[in-house]
Amino acid sequence: MTIRHLKIFIVVAETRSMSTAAHRLYLTQPTVSQAIRDLETHYQVQLFERLHKKLYITEAGQQLLNLARGAVGNFDSLELSMQRFQERLHLRIGSSLTVGTCLMSNVISDLDKEYPRMDIYSFVSNTAEIEQKLLRHELDVAVVEGIITSPQLASIPIVEDSLVLVCGKNHAFYHKDVVYASELEGQSFAIRERGSGTRKLFEQYLSTHNIHIQTTWEANCPRTIMNAVLYNNALAVMSQRLVKHECMHQSVKIFRYETGEWDRYFKLVYLKKGAENPDRLCPPADGDALSPGIQSLQVVLERYRTLHLPEEIPACLFKNNIF
Repeated sequence: MTIRHLKIFIVVAETRSMSTAAHRLYLTQPTVSQAIRDLETHYQVQLFERLHKKLYITEAGQQLLNLARGAVGNFDSLELSMQRFQERLHLRIGSSLTVGTCLMSNVISDLDKEYPRMDIYSFVSNTAEIEQKLLRHELDVAVVEGIITSPQLASIPIVEDSLVLVCGKNHAFYHKDVVYASELEGQSFAIRERGSGTRKLFEQYLSTHNIHIQTTWEANCPRTIMNAVLYNNALAVMSQRLVKHECMHQSVKIFRYETGEWDRYFKLVYLKKGAENPDRLCPPADGDALSPGIQSLQVVLERYRTLHLPEEIPACLFKNNIF
């Protein structure tokens, strides 16, 4: 039996008339009569007695009426609730730890103000884990600084960023205006955990230039890395966006890489259209129609595209050696 059968039955019980019920429901009288016969056949009871062309509900009919009203009421509530759910935007955003620390709180605050009917869930971890969650459909979209390896994911560069070498007041580098690559040899560093986009880019640099460092701190929290710089005399390579506060208070000094080799972008990442079907080739990212939620996120991210630091922060440089 269906909800439609029960709705017809309720109207017949309330009007005590097949014809009146048919008129109210915009149905033919044979359709209404057939619905009542279907119910009686299904439950093997008589729902109405027909005396002198009038309908009288039976005891079994009264029992069904009480239950049917509850069932139909619950169904209507379910329908209304799901309609309201559909009217809201739901967006599950992943972000890598660097992005989550320096950017996403502002971005989500902007989304909350401008799209009040959007329900947002935020998950922060390293790039490798975010990538896996996107592939498992546990996230709708992500903003990461690391390299995305899966061909099933579209990756759009959207926010400028750059790594900088960071040292604290007690480090010998603090009083320099220029640091050369050879000076990193054997230095103590606080670095991010494996799977981090920041770590991967820095390790590629070390490998390319045959530089060996001592890893004295390894952490998945940018604040922990910064504390190691401030209080434990470690060096670190971090996003320029993470060090603005400490630079303004002169508790650290940063060195920008002169060649731009450490420049990068935070990327908007999402599953390509058709990627959920492994037998179907994925179209290029620019062929995918973004969902309204992802479009809204993209619009907000564009406001944070430009990377800059205040002029009062010294323009110290990190250079490759001159031979």
